[in-house]
Amino acid sequence: MVTTPVTSITFEEYLIYDDGNGFHYELVDGKLELMNPPTIEHFLIVDFLDTAFKAEIKRCSSPWLCFRESGVRTGRNKSRLTDLSVVTVEQARELLNASAVFESPPLLIVEVVSPESVKRDYRHKRSEYAALEVPEYWIVDPIERKISVLLLEDGFYEETVFTAIQPIVSRTFPELAVAVDQIFTAGNLNQGRRD
Repeated sequence: MVTTPVTSITFEEYLIYDDGNGFHYELVDGKLELMNPPTIEHFLIVDFLDTAFKAEIKRCSSPWLCFRESGVRTGRNKSRLTDLSVVTVEQARELLNASAVFESPPLLIVEVVSPESVKRDYRHKRSEYAALEVPEYWIVDPIERKISVLLLEDGFYEETVFTAIQPIVSRTFPELAVAVDQIFTAGNLNQGRRD
C-alpha cells in the first residue's frame, strides 16, 4: 500500500500535486485517494468506446473532444478521474495550458467498473456527477455484463440498463450504433479482436 505524505490538500494544490511516483489520485474531501492501475480488459473497453465516440464526433462534425483520464471537479476539495469524458472544444480551450480537470460539466462521462470501484462508480460518482449536472453518465460494468446509461432529468438521473445484444441509446450520440456485447467483446482477448 502506497501512502502519501500529504494528509490534507486543497483543490488548487491538487492541480499541481506531483509526488514523483507516477500514480494517479482522485481528490475526495481534501484527501488523495490512490487509483489502482486498470486491467487490460478495462483498457480495451475504454479504447473501443474512445474510438467509437471519436468516429461519431468526426462523422457529425460536432465541436467536441473525447479524453481519457481527464479530471472533473465535483466539489470544493473534490476531483474525480474519469475513464472517458466528452467535452466541448471551448471547455478544452479553457484548460489548454493547465491541468486537465474540468470545472464545468462534461457532456458525457463513462466509468468502467472494476471490483474495487463498484461503490465509487455506482454510488459516489453517480451523485457527484448529478450534482455537477453532467447530462449523461455511462456505467460500463464488465462484472455484471451490463451498461447503465443515466440521463439527467430535473437534477436526478433516470437510469436505463442495457445488456446482451441491445443497442445502447445515448442522448449525446443518438446515432451511435453499438451493442453491449460489442463493448464487452472488445475487452476480451480470447474472442476475436477487431484489429
